Amino acid sequence: LAGRLLELYAERENEIGFAFSKDDEMQKEFAETFEFDLTPDQAKAIEEVKSDMESKKPMDRLLCGDVGFGKTEVALRAAFKAINDNKQVAYLCPTTVLSAQHYKTFKSRLQDFPGRVELLNRFVDEKKQKEIVNDLKEGKVDILIGTHRILSGDIVYKDLGLLIIDEEQRFGVEHKEKIKELKKSVDVLSLSATPIPRTLQMSLIGLRGLSTLDTPPSNRYPIQTYVVHKSENLIKEVIMREL
Repeated sequence: LAGRLLELYAERENEIGFAFSKDDEMQKEFAETFEFDLTPDQAKAIEEVKSDMESKKPMDRLLCGDVGFGKTEVALRAAFKAINDNKQVAYLCPTTVLSAQHYKTFKSRLQDFPGRVELLNRFVDEKKQKEIVNDLKEGKVDILIGTHRILSGDIVYKDLGLLIIDEEQRFGVEHKEKIKELKKSVDVLSLSATPIPRTLQMSLIGLRGLSTLDTPPSNRYPIQTYVVHKSENLIKEVIMREL
């Protein structure tokens, strides 16, 4: 596996990927639909990702940031840039719940723009899954969000341009490399709050780009951690407050 990984990265270095075109008016309009102000880190990360996408070398960038620091918005802008150049996007999530959340976010952000977003996980019924798989092959689906179901053998993209992997450390090496091998020249953006040492090591020695989000959004309280004896009342209170 290590040998295969090394070969893969060597090929990705040499292989000419797709150079996405510069931002146009529609991308600026899309950016303006974001209802919050970008943090300086987000703005920098978006710049770095777009600059990677515009280069001929396939992007391989790791985006690190705590939960709620705005990784999804960076991914959204990258995905929109890809579909704007008629390329397909695959968004790989570790859990069904996460895939459903991202699907909802992408749907609402793209409602006024061209682009079809679909979801594939075990809760999507068989008939609908078949329809999505066929449409994907024909290029009628622009963004496919899903769990490792989107790594199955029956999934064929017409023209995949960008792969986004959420919480990369939750997938096995086999899973991640499978999709990279499907298309060696595809741009890859990995998002993580807690990257595993191997992933960080790859970034630090320059095999992949690294962007970090360190600025908390405004009005965000620091996370407080308590170590307490088990208490049913406390558990109930925390869950009720969360709901």
